[in-house]
Amino acid sequence: MPETMPEEPGHGSDPGLEQLNALTGEELRARLAQCLDVDRWVASLAALAPFRDRDELMRGADDHARAITPEEVATALARHPRIGEKAEGTGTEARWSRGEQSAFAADTDDASARVQRIFAHAQREYEDRFGHIYLVCASGRSSRELLADLVARLGNDTATELRVVADELRRIAGLRLAKLLGNP
Repeated sequence: MPETMPEEPGHGSDPGLEQLNALTGEELRARLAQCLDVDRWVASLAALAPFRDRDELMRGADDHARAITPEEVATALARHPRIGEKAEGTGTEARWSRGEQSAFAADTDDASARVQRIFAHAQREYEDRFGHIYLVCASGRSSRELLADLVARLGNDTATELRVVADELRRIAGLRLAKLLGNP
């Protein structure tokens, strides 16, 4: 009986990664930009392709996202809707955004409605204070949790808040990359 060769990591065992690795450079950059619209991050991550495995991709994405600058934060924020507002469009990025905010939108009892009104007021205060939308990785978080986070972040100075937003963008990028790859 002939001996079979073991599969190399990343070859034949992960359809999502194989599809990503099969994209042209331009297609890959477009897909990565759906996860985090920061040109430097997209270019740096695309330069690592083809990826041996998911760990290499996710590690590279995380490492490059940790270097997001305040200018890159501003660019990336332009692609995100406010918490509580539905993302426009039918594309992948809009669909992901709506899904990420689904727990916030699902809170429909009277107490949650009050929390959402307070949240909207605090969100306006945040925008007045920092000059940009409040961004948080909202996946699976209730309106009460998001309100507590928003109120706490109102106490940040501008430099600290920009670092917090950059970290939230990093988290969102990681979740979106996982969605892009699908289940292994």
